[in-house]
Amino acid sequence: MEILIIIPARGGSRGIPRKNLRSLNNKPLIYYSINTAINSKFKPDVYVSSDDDEILMFAKRFGSKIYKRNKTLADDKTTLEPVIYDAFVNISKENNKDYDLVITIQPTSPLLSTSTLDEAVEKIISEKSTDVIISTKEKRHLSWKKEGEKFVPNYKERLNRQQLEPIFEETGSFVICRSGNLKNHQKRIVGNIDLFPLSKKEAIDIDDYEDWALCDYYMKRGKILFVLTGNSKNGLGHVYRSIVLAYGILNHELIFLLDKSSQLGFDKLKKYHFNVYIQQNENIIDDIIDISPDIVINDRLDTSKEYIIELKKHVPKVINFEDLGDGAHEADIVINALYPEKEKLPNHYFGYEYFCARDEFINSKTKKIQKVKNILISFGGTDPNNLTFKVLESIYDYCIQNDISINIVLGLGYKDIDTLSKFENIAINKNINNISDYFYDADIIFTSAGRTVYEIACIGTPAIVIPQNKREMTHLFADEKTGFIKLGLGKSIESDSILFTLKDLVENDVKRKNMNKKMLSYNLKEGKKKTLSLINNLIEK
Repeated sequence: MEILIIIPARGGSRGIPRKNLRSLNNKPLIYYSINTAINSKFKPDVYVSSDDDEILMFAKRFGSKIYKRNKTLADDKTTLEPVIYDAFVNISKENNKDYDLVITIQPTSPLLSTSTLDEAVEKIISEKSTDVIISTKEKRHLSWKKEGEKFVPNYKERLNRQQLEPIFEETGSFVICRSGNLKNHQKRIVGNIDLFPLSKKEAIDIDDYEDWALCDYYMKRGKILFVLTGNSKNGLGHVYRSIVLAYGILNHELIFLLDKSSQLGFDKLKKYHFNVYIQQNENIIDDIIDISPDIVINDRLDTSKEYIIELKKHVPKVINFEDLGDGAHEADIVINALYPEKEKLPNHYFGYEYFCARDEFINSKTKKIQKVKNILISFGGTDPNNLTFKVLESIYDYCIQNDISINIVLGLGYKDIDTLSKFENIAINKNINNISDYFYDADIIFTSAGRTVYEIACIGTPAIVIPQNKREMTHLFADEKTGFIKLGLGKSIESDSILFTLKDLVENDVKRKNMNKKMLSYNLKEGKKKTLSLINNLIEK
């Protein structure tokens, strides 16, 4: 088919003076509509119609043909119908072509994509009875109109937004019409009309500075991909941290990719309504390539050198968390609040200063030490070694005899709940959303040596730490100098040792007060800001 695209761009815009030549993300506004048009797979003839020589000069440089519009068709009162008809008639004569379709693209719609334009063209080609297709955006809001001196509703009954009948508003992005409309009626919008709804982003039409700022935001918006592990073996700490960071990254598109062993983490993120995927290809890098992010944030423990080198062939920047593998040498930034670094490396940030506390801990009250009445047992999202049972069995009789209540918090992936059934006088809480309240209400906490240690320190409740694995044994912060009692590896620790440690702590008010004081001496509530600053600075680069 012979297709003519006309981009009307007069020089006398008033809302934003010289709008079509002003720089948006380092390119004149007129550039974007021209670029969208000339890249169409239908190979149209693309013309800019303008009364302004400077606009025409830039249009030619950007690959468009030009049509000098008469000044009489460039004032504030002139509608687009005579402008497009005039250009169509004269360009058809100049090229000696009988165009099938005439498309108007406004230069004020810089976010319209070529693929969307081509989809609309395909639609009118395939639907022979359609004479016009107009780009629109869907609106669902309770609206009113004025009749005489009164305001009256535009709806029959008040409903939720999703239940309202949609109204379609023209965006100005494009109008596609058959050439017969112009030949026979000197108008574009005649005959059978169809609408083509656009996404919120592509529908933006720049009329004022607020629209301009919104376009600038979308153009600078990056695509950030979190690549995560979250399962019964590794726990859900990586998933929870990604959620904390996601809440602090507001200006970019966020996507989450879980490795194929992490259905548990996938299910957790889905509940937060994030854009989340699970690995489909044998090599997760192929999944990452399909998503095509600007930055990858790996939070899946150690990475290999080969993985990061291959990843950086396809992704500009890579950030790793808690990476003690060879891949740490190749990443742009490595952030590690939990484990000691094996060697000093540039762009590596280690220590408690980079712990990312959830808002519920940043805004929580701090603990005041009193007589022990409540023990809390909380071993994370999965507790793979069932330390919950081991601790409970060790301390149950002592707590009952001394009128100390036992609260247990179980995570989403805990699978051994049947082992707890023989203990009658306990409170079991599963998959809760306010664990900071439980930490605050407890007088002593049993936990593993993950990120929970930092969360407890935000509140200051004395805690006995039992690591799940050898890696947790190296936790930077779970130490006597920071206010914790850390026992041996959970698999090998004896029940007598657990009970002895608890009894000693229950009976020693001074010791618990010192633990509380040490914990609260660390400013853990600023770590998220520091970490987000590192990430956002890399994004800006």
